[in-house]
Amino acid sequence: MAQFRNFKMVSYVVYGRGSFNQLDEILAPQRKAGAPMIFLIDHFFTGHALLNRIPLRGNDKIIFADVTHEPKTTYVDALARQLKEEFGTISGIIGIGGGSAMDLAKAVALMMNNPGSSADYQGWDLVKYAGVYKAGIPTLSGTGAEVSRTTVLTGPTKKLGMNSDFTPFDQIVLDPELCADVPANQRFYTGMDCYIHCIESLQGTFLNEFSKSYGEKALDICRHIFLEKDVWDAESDDKLMMASYAGGMSIAYSQVGVAHAVSYGLSYLLGTKHGIGNCIVMNHLDEYYPEGAAEFKRMVEKGGYEIPTGICNGLTDEQFNAMINVSLGMKPLWENALGKNWETIMTREKLRALYEKL
Repeated sequence: MAQFRNFKMVSYVVYGRGSFNQLDEILAPQRKAGAPMIFLIDHFFTGHALLNRIPLRGNDKIIFADVTHEPKTTYVDALARQLKEEFGTISGIIGIGGGSAMDLAKAVALMMNNPGSSADYQGWDLVKYAGVYKAGIPTLSGTGAEVSRTTVLTGPTKKLGMNSDFTPFDQIVLDPELCADVPANQRFYTGMDCYIHCIESLQGTFLNEFSKSYGEKALDICRHIFLEKDVWDAESDDKLMMASYAGGMSIAYSQVGVAHAVSYGLSYLLGTKHGIGNCIVMNHLDEYYPEGAAEFKRMVEKGGYEIPTGICNGLTDEQFNAMINVSLGMKPLWENALGKNWETIMTREKLRALYEKL
């Protein structure tokens, strides 16, 4: 008899322009006497007006998350250690920013209650205990980090998430007003992360009606925003925030595929940011997603964006092997993309040839 996945979702969702203003009220029941709320905020917001709207109470603390690079296990461990030393116990962590800030918040919340290093929990269902209360507030749409059961981390030997039922946020606040200041390039790269989620989910072998329903809706929204509209406006932010949510839900009950598996290697070795890494790879995936890759190129052309090329030029055999090892470690992604016998299709030689094209 088939074993169906019992899927853990975000407990509470609030959506709407201005919904950020309800944060104080939302957090009030979660506060424990003397234990602060920690606001982990993307360093992009240093000196920004948004800081005046953070509902600080008692000994609450703002920490600016350095997201120059994607989250590393060492950074997660250092933040958790700092909070334990300073406060002993905390009421919760609120991640405000893009995918990296939200993933950091999820990971640190888990490490407040789990022993050892976050590197010990890179994989599927390794986390032992629920973390402290955690809320996610995206200021950038596309990653789906607000709904996923993973927190993607670069560890000493691999780039892999802490995938577990303890990972999803307890609360998310989806306020499209917070996306108003995003630079156009950045918005496109994370929007394409969402688009690529949908292409990979909808063409994967794990596809089911649950994933399909969300994936098709998110894909329709992405096409509307990036191919049909000529001007980016408030409606675009509203729609992309929902596409991000639906795209994240689509992969929650299926998986991503080739673009993500290959881009994990890039970010592990070269520090390539996730959104742009996916774009660099998608530019060369005509063999695996012919229609998706062609449509992606039309979106790039319409918006006049530049996708970097030649980023693997001059790498050594050792460096190529490091990327290949990380990428081939993403077994569920390859199986979703290519089927159960994926290892006979995506050989080391074939993956090396793909990396050489980037």
